Amino acid sequence: MSAQCCAGQLACCCGSAGCSLCCDCCPKIRQSRSTRFMYALYFILVVLLCCIMMSKTVANEMKEHIPFYEDICKGIKAGDTCEKLVGYSAVYRVCFGMACFFFIFCLLTLKINSSKGCRAHIHNGFWFFKLLLLGAMCSGAFFIPDQETFLNAWRYVGAVGGFIFIGIQLILLVEFAHKWNKNWTAGTATNKLWYAALALVTLIMYSIATGGLILMAVFYTQKDGCLENKILLGLNGGLCLLISVVAISPCVQNLLDEHGKNVTICVPEFGQDLYRDENLVTGLGTTLLFVCILYSCLTSTTRSSSDALQGRYAAPELEVARCCFCFGPDGEDTEEQQNVKEGPRVIYDEKRGTVYSYSYFHFVFFLASLYVMMTVTSWFNYESANIETFFSGSWSIFWVKMASCWMCVLLYLGTLVAPLCCPSRQFSV
Repeated sequence: MSAQCCAGQLACCCGSAGCSLCCDCCPKIRQSRSTRFMYALYFILVVLLCCIMMSKTVANEMKEHIPFYEDICKGIKAGDTCEKLVGYSAVYRVCFGMACFFFIFCLLTLKINSSKGCRAHIHNGFWFFKLLLLGAMCSGAFFIPDQETFLNAWRYVGAVGGFIFIGIQLILLVEFAHKWNKNWTAGTATNKLWYAALALVTLIMYSIATGGLILMAVFYTQKDGCLENKILLGLNGGLCLLISVVAISPCVQNLLDEHGKNVTICVPEFGQDLYRDENLVTGLGTTLLFVCILYSCLTSTTRSSSDALQGRYAAPELEVARCCFCFGPDGEDTEEQQNVKEGPRVIYDEKRGTVYSYSYFHFVFFLASLYVMMTVTSWFNYESANIETFFSGSWSIFWVKMASCWMCVLLYLGTLVAPLCCPSRQFSV
């Protein structure tokens, strides 16, 4: 459905005839979703370009099969073999252009409450001109003077933005775990089978974690060596055991507020300016990585994610247990289906107001641009990075992953013990 939607949006850039022809073949889709899919498409295009720039295989194939390759490179002043268009420095420049693109739209869409204004129309349309703007900004980055200073400074900006992006995803991951538990626990009041479902999922998760720990101990340690691996495996295994014991301890399980409700969730508040959405980082490995990034970008801007970052949660008594608890209950599109106009099969779900924060949406993609830039170039091992050896690992990537793991444990542990440390403060449930 998303591919058809994007095709419809692109067809509308070429005139009313193409728009009508394509939209007649498309399924019904919400306007808010089609807009986000288009921005995601632009993001994917730039990410693919970055992967190509970091690929030695592609560079060698181009040298062998493109006639007059060196002459073309010299003609566009990209070096004798187009070395200025490949490697980490080229990825830095392209991602700089993409980051600027999303940051400009982040500022442009600040405090938009209605989809009927001029700025909202710019956000939801003009796709052909946006594509030209994105291309111009990515190309223009290659003409920035004093490239060495720019690359050194931009590297640290990318590192900060990449870590912020990771932090937001970890917060939402912790919130996801709490939401899952709260939703299925709510179902136990009417159907005891939800207890069995919780027990089964818990058993599966712990089995996977234990199995993974054992396999890593078997394949990545030796009896008389690999001391660092043994320490890290023991540390991470101990942290998992620690948070498991804390989560089931009576002092956490029985913590109640003044209304007699259980209080075990406390997520840091990111301010009250985020608006709510209605529903809602070689080869296969690279594809999976960037599918995860794209998924993180899109889910980070949903209503439920915005609520989580603001510390807002639905009352437990209003929670309805569902297997697919990440999505809204069935039948919630009934009113929106009435908003379908004749012609284009688009559900105008923002007539009463925006259903997600336009500005926050672009800010997340701005951070994702920085995260992609740092990830593709192996963070601080950029000089020797290429996409073919991306999954062979580097110490920079290793420590980023390890730090993310520890940060996630600390966040989850904090949500459990914070109500004990600050009993006078009202925490969201």
